[in-house]
Amino acid sequence: MEQNYILKVKNLKKYYPIKSKCLFREKKYQKSVDDVCFKIKKGSIVGLVGESGCGKSTLSKCILNLIDVTGGRVEFEDKVIYDIENNISISKKDMLNLRKDMQIIFQDPYSSLDPKMSIGKTIVEGIKKHNDISTTEAYLMAEKALEACGLDKSYINRYPNEFSGGQRQRIAIARVLALKPKFIICDEPTAALDVSIQSQILNLMLDLKEQYNLTYLFISHNLNVVRCFCDEIIVMNNGKIVEQGNSQSIYTNPKNEYTKKLIDSIPKSNPRLRK
Repeated sequence: MEQNYILKVKNLKKYYPIKSKCLFREKKYQKSVDDVCFKIKKGSIVGLVGESGCGKSTLSKCILNLIDVTGGRVEFEDKVIYDIENNISISKKDMLNLRKDMQIIFQDPYSSLDPKMSIGKTIVEGIKKHNDISTTEAYLMAEKALEACGLDKSYINRYPNEFSGGQRQRIAIARVLALKPKFIICDEPTAALDVSIQSQILNLMLDLKEQYNLTYLFISHNLNVVRCFCDEIIVMNNGKIVEQGNSQSIYTNPKNEYTKKLIDSIPKSNPRLRK
């Protein structure tokens, strides 16, 4: 029986040419994403872990069709976004419609929000881009999203520089939540925050997942956080997936040497998650 997968990634590749001073030398490539395959079940949290530069963020951009890929296929809810080998690509109009279902939360809450725009305008801009509604209705949706993320709706008229890092990340989450997505890529959403704030943000994300039936791809270099937060883990190294499976089994009985090194290198304290 076919599982209810929300995302299917098959043989995904993203190669960057390496510049050479010699014109006649054979071209070489940096294989940032190299023949990557995985599936994500609807309603699950999948962790994508690996050291900086292993290809995690590039992979997320490929999934969201934000950059051109070298090869492979990505399918979201049975809609083919692209299949390079078969020359299939979703139209710009259909991709725009799909973007409200596929969203991303970035690592740095300080740079992901425009300092010149009020919180309300920041959130409403995305809502109106994807919905044919009035500005008044869009602001009501923005207020509800802020409240769902533990923030007062009065914050809607304030600016990013008036908030702490943790509050800014809640605002960034509210901006995504306001679009009512089904799938969210979380690109190290707690890495720039104090340890005490990290658990609060992770617990908020767990609450939102249950309340709105969300699916997460959670990118991190911290396998300890991923073990506590995620149902499954994908371990990436040098553009390739070296191991994937159940979070607990990978953490307690890793098969790959790189995974073992990742586990051995992290502190053993766990974030306080209500999972």
